Amino acid sequence: MNIKKIVLSILVSGAALYAEGLTLSGSIISDNQKMITSRYMGFVTQVGASEGERVKKGKLLYTIDSKEIDSAKARVELGISQAELALQMNQNQLNNVLLNLARHKRLYDKSMVSKYEVESLELAAQNMKDMVAISKKQVEQANAQLNEVMNQYKYLRIKAPNDGVIVAKNVNVGEMAMPGMPAFVLSDLSDLKISVDVAENDLKKVPYGKKVTVEVPSAGLRTEGTVAAIIPSSNPMTHTFRVKISFKRNKTTIYPGMYATVTVK
Repeated sequence: MNIKKIVLSILVSGAALYAEGLTLSGSIISDNQKMITSRYMGFVTQVGASEGERVKKGKLLYTIDSKEIDSAKARVELGISQAELALQMNQNQLNNVLLNLARHKRLYDKSMVSKYEVESLELAAQNMKDMVAISKKQVEQANAQLNEVMNQYKYLRIKAPNDGVIVAKNVNVGEMAMPGMPAFVLSDLSDLKISVDVAENDLKKVPYGKKVTVEVPSAGLRTEGTVAAIIPSSNPMTHTFRVKISFKRNKTTIYPGMYATVTVK
């Protein structure tokens, strides 16, 4: 009789354990976290945000000096002046050749100059027209270069690409900003997910699209979630896979880094 009770107890315990399902521990992450960096190298002249601050899209994060671009602008402006001067000189020469050609045509009609002289001036006029056309192109190219340089100034003012919270700040006024080196890390609070590690043997229990129960104890949140992504690369040391869970926040304030549990039934 006692043996039957023990067996029954084990079966009931197993059934209860199965009913509870698989419970996974994880943390809240932002699925849209950006490393903010500058396109150009320069000294930081202004910092407009601090760590932990919520920022709106377009918020000025920091600025860098414009000495290199100022130098490039000066060179291009000099090139524009030279191109415009060359154009004016060629246009003046063309005007002179056209006047001389018109005079020679009148003289030719009176048999006072040879046809060769008229043809030589016509050839000279055509050559000067070609030179004027080339000069105009050079002026256009120089102005296009100036537009490109002027466009670079906007990259000296680095702004937030979207709403979010600053989770890391690595620049201060007077420091050198380097391209590719993250000055700020911006975390988008509107695109949060739960990241959990799932053992290889349990992976079949959490297929893509599976509905799960999500809890964030510190925020008092219990809600429904969905398996949104399974990262197809296991940890060779633990044979676990990373799984992302999307969930309904229900207007609850949630931050990246919060502890969360995911229950799969």
